Amino acid sequence: QVQLVESGGGLVQAGGSLRLSCEASGRTFSSYAMGWFRQAPGKEREFVAAIKWSGDNTYYADSVKGRFTISRDHAKNILYLQMNSLNPEDTAVYYCVALTRTGISLLSVRSYDYWGQGTQVTVSS
Repeated sequence: QVQLVESGGGLVQAGGSLRLSCEASGRTFSSYAMGWFRQAPGKEREFVAAIKWSGDNTYYADSVKGRFTISRDHAKNILYLQMNSLNPEDTAVYYCVALTRTGISLLSVRSYDYWGQGTQVTVSS
């Protein structure tokens, strides 16, 4: 089992920045990749970013490319999402995710085995 706990959400004005953190515990060595999804009210959960736990391969949704940066601290088992130039369309609950299997899409919500409880990000105009 892998436990994921997000933090860092909040209210920010458009153009501002936030950094989300996700602390992983449990069988973290079994994680092949980790990432972030988000869900806005009335919308489906969507992929934001992902990173393979070994190596530097990162993946981003087109809507956040160039504004968001995903990174991880191996020693502390923490995943980060630096979010810059935020706009109201980024308002959502952000979920930290982890998957243990290889050879599957990192962009699909169905690929991920573990989910955090979510943290709210609200961007005011």
